[in-house]
Amino acid sequence: MTTSTKYSAAYREFLDDVTPKIKKLAELARESTEIDNSWYYKFDVKRGLRDLEGNGVLAGLTDISDIRAFEVDADGNKKPCEGILRYRGIDIKDLVSGFIGEKRFGFEEVSYLLLFGVLPNAKQLKTFKEILAGFRVLPESFVRDVIMKAPSKDLMNGIARGVLMLYSYDDNADDITITNVLRQSLQLIAQFPLLSVYSYQVYKHYHDFDSLIIHNPLPELSNAETVLYALRRDSKYTELEAKILDLMLVLHAEHGGGNNSTFTTHVVSSSGSDTYSTVAAAMGSLKGPRHGGANIKVVQMFDDIKKNVKNRTDANVGAYLEKLLAKEAFDKTGLIYGMGHAVYSLSDPRASILKRYIEELSEAKGLHEEYELYAQVERLAPEIIGEKRHIYKGVAANVDFYSGFVNSTLGIPPELFTPIFAIARIAGWSAHRIEELSNNGKIIRPNYKCISECKEYVPLKDR
Repeated sequence: MTTSTKYSAAYREFLDDVTPKIKKLAELARESTEIDNSWYYKFDVKRGLRDLEGNGVLAGLTDISDIRAFEVDADGNKKPCEGILRYRGIDIKDLVSGFIGEKRFGFEEVSYLLLFGVLPNAKQLKTFKEILAGFRVLPESFVRDVIMKAPSKDLMNGIARGVLMLYSYDDNADDITITNVLRQSLQLIAQFPLLSVYSYQVYKHYHDFDSLIIHNPLPELSNAETVLYALRRDSKYTELEAKILDLMLVLHAEHGGGNNSTFTTHVVSSSGSDTYSTVAAAMGSLKGPRHGGANIKVVQMFDDIKKNVKNRTDANVGAYLEKLLAKEAFDKTGLIYGMGHAVYSLSDPRASILKRYIEELSEAKGLHEEYELYAQVERLAPEIIGEKRHIYKGVAANVDFYSGFVNSTLGIPPELFTPIFAIARIAGWSAHRIEELSNNGKIIRPNYKCISECKEYVPLKDR
């Protein structure tokens, strides 16, 4: 157990002394809180709010997005289908085809759709972009007074702190009327690229001793362009790079009310808390490796494949994947990262869309061989998982499988992988927060069944 050298020598000495005691207490805490699996079956408790077949417990209604992985026939039988994702009723594939076909960036248009339920016309989109451009600024001296103070080694924590500190700069921080929450949401959508990239630049300066570079934003740039402009020393990027990053933001902008961070947004919003606290809570959820942090694991896993499998025939790569499942390779968790999804079975539409454009990007960057390895694992993994594991639905590549590769190809460092996800998802969180505040007067409070036995109190002298 370690702590920062910024603590006093006396405190660090105390910590060294107390650590063995904490380890003993931790074992006691673990034993006292471990619940036997059989209890979940006995009381039919939906662990993780999902049933044994992976279906989510119905906890609310939403008009913002829809996820489909099954079709139901006339007899009520469920049949797996290709994954479907709709934003406000519009298929994500059609949205992507629309803005890419007309050669424009899509994230701002999709943010408008998620917030207001309709696609903007040209005039509305222009006005919306102008509003975001006006909000794309941080308070005076915020970088110096907040971001540069005790920079975190994990950017998600640093960005969450920045979000919480914005509360102090907002004269109406606790006003949860829809008008004020919308203003705060638009401001955060515009500010997230700056909060994220500036946090990274400060991190590199303090922890890696790089030069500190802070580029001021340009109002005419999209959110995707702002990320690349602020991140790179020379602020240069290609049209293809900006197009692919914009596509990534669109595909990550929203994914139903049940995903962990969006559900967190609903839970905290239902308590009547302020926007900044709500978004910081969602950030804490997204940070987890089972949620937004998964794409980093995919990239690390592929680095391990490249290191350990030199002759990448199907047989050799397949043997490595079998080792992964047997907990004999990489981090020995038994997982092939990026394969499978809590909802989708046959395919994740986001991964399918992303894959269409990845080959073009990998060719432009001279990384076609690496792309071929990803495609090879995507082809082999479902069959191997099906042979080695009992699964109740199909297994396919999810969006994390390719998003880490895209980030790496764009020169986005691993420290920014999950913040890029947050730059996109703040649009969905904002829409769901407004939906929660508009429709629900009840605080979200599920029930947990207590299984402890009744015990008599024992006086201290008799224990």
